[in-house]
Amino acid sequence: RPIANVRAYVVDARQRPVPIGVPGELLIGGAGVAAGYLGRPALTAEKFVPNPFAQIEEGRLKIEDAIPQGPPSSISNLQSSHRLYRTGDLVRWLPDGNLEFLGRNDDQVKIRGFRVELGEIEAVLRQHPAVQSVVVTAHETPGDPSVRLVANIVPSGGKIDPAKLRSFLGERLPPYMTPAAFVQLDAIPLSPTGKVDRRALPDPTGLAIEPLTDAATPRTATEELIAGIFAHLLAAPNVGIHDSFFDLGGHSLLATRLASRLREVFGVDVPLRALFDAPTVAGIAATIAAGQTAWGRPAQTPIAQADRGAPLPLSFAQQRLWFLDQLEPGNLFYNIPTAIRLSGPLDAHALRNALNEVIRRHEVLRTTFAVTGGKPIQVIAPGLTIELPVIDVSAAIDPDTEALRIATAEARQPFDLASGPLLRGKLLRLSEHEHLAIFVIHHIAADGWSLGILVGELAALYEIFSRGEISATPPSRAAGLPDLPIQYADYAAWQRATFQGEALEEQIAYWREQLAGAPPLLELPTDRPRPAVQSANGATYSFELPEELSKAVKALGQREGATLYMTLLAAYQALLARYSGQSDICVGSVVANRHRAEVEPLIGFFVNTLVFRTQFAGAPT
Repeated sequence: RPIANVRAYVVDARQRPVPIGVPGELLIGGAGVAAGYLGRPALTAEKFVPNPFAQIEEGRLKIEDAIPQGPPSSISNLQSSHRLYRTGDLVRWLPDGNLEFLGRNDDQVKIRGFRVELGEIEAVLRQHPAVQSVVVTAHETPGDPSVRLVANIVPSGGKIDPAKLRSFLGERLPPYMTPAAFVQLDAIPLSPTGKVDRRALPDPTGLAIEPLTDAATPRTATEELIAGIFAHLLAAPNVGIHDSFFDLGGHSLLATRLASRLREVFGVDVPLRALFDAPTVAGIAATIAAGQTAWGRPAQTPIAQADRGAPLPLSFAQQRLWFLDQLEPGNLFYNIPTAIRLSGPLDAHALRNALNEVIRRHEVLRTTFAVTGGKPIQVIAPGLTIELPVIDVSAAIDPDTEALRIATAEARQPFDLASGPLLRGKLLRLSEHEHLAIFVIHHIAADGWSLGILVGELAALYEIFSRGEISATPPSRAAGLPDLPIQYADYAAWQRATFQGEALEEQIAYWREQLAGAPPLLELPTDRPRPAVQSANGATYSFELPEELSKAVKALGQREGATLYMTLLAAYQALLARYSGQSDICVGSVVANRHRAEVEPLIGFFVNTLVFRTQFAGAPT
C-alpha cells in the first residue's frame, strides 16, 4: 500500500479511476514525485501528467488544515499533488486496501476485439499449484490478422495438464483470455538484469505444443484432414476429434477461414451456421461422410488470374463506394486512419522501403479508378513509390497532443479515386526512441482485416530491410511472407463472372423477399428533428457489463443455441423496439465476407453490410 505522503491511483486508458479488483495503470502522486526526466522533455510530458484529482486533493488539504486534532498536512505536498507519475505498472486494488502487481501495462494486446492484459492471465495461472512460473505471450503470424495467446509454463513438478489449466482459467477468466496453447519449459529465460527475456522464448509455431484436451486420434482419412485444418488454423497440434473448434480458441473470423479450407479440401460450401451446429472434427466429418450436403452446395469455380489486357471491373463493394464518391466527391466517410506506436531505435528509411514493398505486393494499393464506356474500371499502376515524411514533434510542449492534431488533420484529407494514391502515411518523431507511424487508406482499397495484414507485413519486412538482408532474396520471401497467386482485381473479375444472370437474380430475389415492407426509418423519440441531410456527426460511448451479468448473458445464449453476438443483437433489437414503438426492426452489421482461402492474405475491400430483420409482433420469447 502507499507509504506516507504518497497517493496511488489505479486508472483506465482514459485516466478514470477503476473499481476495486479491476486492473488498471498505477499513477503515483505526492511527495515522492520528481519534476521530470533531466534533459528529456518528451519523455517527461509522457510520464509526468497533470493530476485530474488535484482539486479534490487541494480541498481535502484545506479541510484537514482547519482541524486542530492531529498534525496538519504539509503544504509542500500541495504542489506535487498537481502532477502524477505514470508508472506503466498494471495493478489492481484489493478489498483490504493493498495493491496487487499484475505486470506491465505495455504487455497489453488485443484478442478477438478485446483488450487483454497478459499479466492478469499470468497472475491467475500462478495461483494453480502445478505452476511454478509462467509467461504469457501473444503469437502472431505475418499476414495473419489472428492473434493467439500462448502460456509458457515451468511446472512445479512433473508434467503440466493443459485440460486442468484450461478448466481452472475458465472458472476465473472470460474465454477470450484462455491461452490457445500451453508450452512446457524447464526455466523461464531471463535477461542479464533478471527480467523475462521474451525474445528468447521458443517460437510456438515450431514446437510440439501440449494439446488443450485429451485428444482422441482421428479414425478416418476425413477426420484426419479436418483435424489438420483445425491444427493449422488454431496453432494447436494434437487436436482431438471431439474438441470443439470454439473451445480451442476459434472465433467467427477463424470460422470463416475454416469454411474456406473445407471448401478447398472437400469441394463443399459450408455455411457458418453448420459449424456452430457441429463444431467438432467428428461432427463435421460425419456430415461430410454421410453425404449430407443440405447445408452446403457445390463449391464455386476457383479464382483465376484475370486478363490484364481487358478492362478490369470493380467488385460490387467497390462499385458501391465509387458511386457514393461520385455523388459526393471528396467525402471523408470512408477514410480509414490507423496509427502504430514504435518504441526503440528506428530506421525510417527501412520502414519506408517496407511500406513500398507492401504496395508492390498488393496491386489494390496501386489502383485508381477511371470510367470507360460509362462504366468504372480499375487501373493498376505497374509501379508506385510513396514517401513517408518524418515530422519531428519532440520539441512541442506536449508531443502526444501535437501528434494527435497532425494525425487528425491527415485523416481528414480527402482522396481522389481517379488519381490516387489511395494510401498515404507520415512518421511522427515523439522523442529519440519513440515514433508514431500514421497511415490513412481509402476504404475502397482495404478493410479492417486488411489493416492486420498491412501491419503484419510491415513488421516482417522492416526486420529484413533494417538488417540489409535482401541482396540475394526477394524481400517478401526473405521475410517469410507467402506469395500472392491472385490479386484483388482477380477476385473482382471472378465475383462479376460468378454472380450474374440467374445466380445474381437469385441473390437479389432473396433480399427483396427478406426486406419486403421493411420500415424506411427507425422512429426513435429524439430531442431534435432528424436533419434533412445526413451528416457524419456522432460520438462513441463505451461501457462494461458487470461480470455476473456477462456470465448470465452467455449462459442464456448457450441455452438457446445462440452465439454471444446473436444474443446481444437480440437484446439491442428489443431495446430499439421498446423505444421506437415499432415491431419491425432492421439492424445493419458488417461481416468479413472472406469465404475463400485465396483472398485471406490479400489487402482489399471484402466486407459486406448485411441487414438483420426481426419481427416483434406477437410477443416473441
